[in-house]
Amino acid sequence: MKREIFNKIVSDLQRKIVFLSGPRQVGKTYLSRNIMSKFEKPRYLNYDNLLERKVVLGQGWSVHTDLLVLDEIHKMPDWKNYLKGVWDSRTERLKILVTGSARLEVFRQSGDSLAGRYFHHRLLPVTLAEAATVNEQFSLSHLINRGGFPEPLLASSDDDAGRWRRLYADGLIREDILTIDNIHQFKAMTLLVELLRLRVASPLSYQSLAEDIGVAPNTVKHYIDILEALYIVFRVYPFHRSITRSIRKQPKFYFFDNGMVKGDEGAMFENLVAVSLLRQLYLLEDRDGKRRQLFYLRTREGKEVDFLVAEEDQPILMVEAKNTERRISQGLSHFSKKYGYKGVQVVRDLNVENESGILHLRRADEWLKFEDILN
Repeated sequence: MKREIFNKIVSDLQRKIVFLSGPRQVGKTYLSRNIMSKFEKPRYLNYDNLLERKVVLGQGWSVHTDLLVLDEIHKMPDWKNYLKGVWDSRTERLKILVTGSARLEVFRQSGDSLAGRYFHHRLLPVTLAEAATVNEQFSLSHLINRGGFPEPLLASSDDDAGRWRRLYADGLIREDILTIDNIHQFKAMTLLVELLRLRVASPLSYQSLAEDIGVAPNTVKHYIDILEALYIVFRVYPFHRSITRSIRKQPKFYFFDNGMVKGDEGAMFENLVAVSLLRQLYLLEDRDGKRRQLFYLRTREGKEVDFLVAEEDQPILMVEAKNTERRISQGLSHFSKKYGYKGVQVVRDLNVENESGILHLRRADEWLKFEDILN
């Protein structure tokens, strides 16, 4: 399966170090090995492997190596300065790709010893278009239920996919979450994840979550910060011209793994649309550097639109996710008339697509296959 970011990473490797981050088991190692096939003498070294760790520490790769893939290197003490030294003293032939668990994204943000020396790419779950390159029979329903992580998506049965997800979720909490910040409240963190799974796409307050779990609101916020940093969940805030005011409002929560959602079909479909939009924003931002954000819209009177895409703080597209609705939603109509925002209503079950000025009705199975779903 060829991922959409493949060519851009290969191109960026000619100029700088490339960081490849993303959720655990989303396919970073598989993608890295595909990239290695474009080079003559690549070398893959995993810091978790004791023998390969010695090679890393001693910088024992061949002088003829043209691509060095360093996996889990963030587990090395002072890894950023180590990487800076390798990069600054390399031969012109050597290209460097750094991958690892999502914790790489957390550690990369501290310090600036690598400033100006890297490009960053984020790999998110498989899209409907990417899945079709493996099996044209993959349906939208299959992706909604299985999620876009390669192993459950390609599993031979729903039971096998379910077994993978149970082990995956348990491993995330025990190995990643509880070790990244010395968190020891396993039950509280587990309960928080379960509550979020049941309340996908609904605005939530930290206070209400704290009351349900039995911890302080600041503790809940801290836990969610970690869940987000590790690409487990992401928050979507209501749009406001003032970012400060926006983040004071109640966010909605979505999972990177669509199979984690325990809501109804509407919530599962909305989660898939959210992940698809976020993936597109990451893809574009990693390519051109322009800041893009995902919000939702809501008035005091209750008029709402599921998503608003903004580029450099300027709204560019509204998106509403519906299972069967054939008419443009009141929310889209309201914000379009009042502010002139363009909008698309993505419908899972739709026979005929339609347009009404700058508002469009689109079939979800077709829209999700577009290379740029924002156009």
